[in-house]
This record gives sequence, C-alpha cells and structure tokens, in this order.
Amino acid sequence: MNHSLIIVLKKYTPIFSAVFFFVSTFLMFYEIFYLLLLLGVLCLLISILALIFLNDIDKTVIEIFGRIVAYDSDGEGYKTPVIEFQSSDGKLYRGTPLIHASSDIDKFRSYQENINKKIKILYSADCPENFIIKGKTYIFFLNLLAIVGLTLIICSIAKLLGYDLIC
Repeated sequence: MNHSLIIVLKKYTPIFSAVFFFVSTFLMFYEIFYLLLLLGVLCLLISILALIFLNDIDKTVIEIFGRIVAYDSDGEGYKTPVIEFQSSDGKLYRGTPLIHASSDIDKFRSYQENINKKIKILYSADCPENFIIKGKTYIFFLNLLAIVGLTLIICSIAKLLGYDLIC
C-alpha cells in the first residue's frame, strides 16, 4: 500500500471531518438515504484501507519491542498509547499506533502502571512510523465495519431506486 496515502489521511483528518460534517448535515435534511449511502461508503473505505494496511504489514513485518512512554487523550477522554521504539536501522521513532481501539472504560483509567512497560509492536520495513501493537486483533471489527458499510450502501441504493426494503 502506498504509505503516503496514510500520511495524507492522518494529516488532513480534521479537514475531512469538517467537510463530512457539513455534507452530512445538508444530506440529513435533503434526503436521509444519501446520508446513509455516504456513511456506508465511508465505513467501507475505512475498513478496506485498514485491511490493506494490515495485509501490507504482514508481508514486510518486523517485530520489535517498544516502550510505552505516555498516553494521548482525545477530547472525549479515549486514551491511545504513545510508544517509542528503535527500528532495525537504528532510528528512534515515537508515535501512536496507526490502528487502535479504545473503550468507554479507558476514559476512567489512568494507565500509569503501563508507563515504561515494554510492548511488542509490528511495523513495515517500508514505513516504520506506521506501526501496530502485536496481539491486537482488528480483523473482526474491520470485517464487521465493511459489512455494515455494504448493508448501508445496498439499502440506500435500493431505497433511492424505489424499492421498498425493510432497511
């Protein structure tokens, strides 16, 4: 996978989010099924890009130990570990995993006991700054997201074409 696409998506996520918000607000009042179609395409696109990235990492995987140095907290309180590791070529990297899931319990935990804890990470030799935590299984969630996206797309297109489905 082209890692520059991932870098662009990470860099411009706030802009994409703002555009999505305004377009979805307009579509909500214009025709709700266009909004559902947009949501379905977004879910499907996210799951496909993440699955392609995971497949790419599997091909050129390098497994190494990293160290949790801190936790980033977003505006809602969800925490993501900041991991520091040294790649096989000796460069030091510090960042958050490209794919990470949090739960509502994360809002209430401090995770101070995990600071300086060693953790196994996987990264692609082509692009070490994009890494994931080993042992986390995202495949089920990403496949479920793809199924939800396809369902929204099919139901929206069917409804917009005039078919009456249970959707």
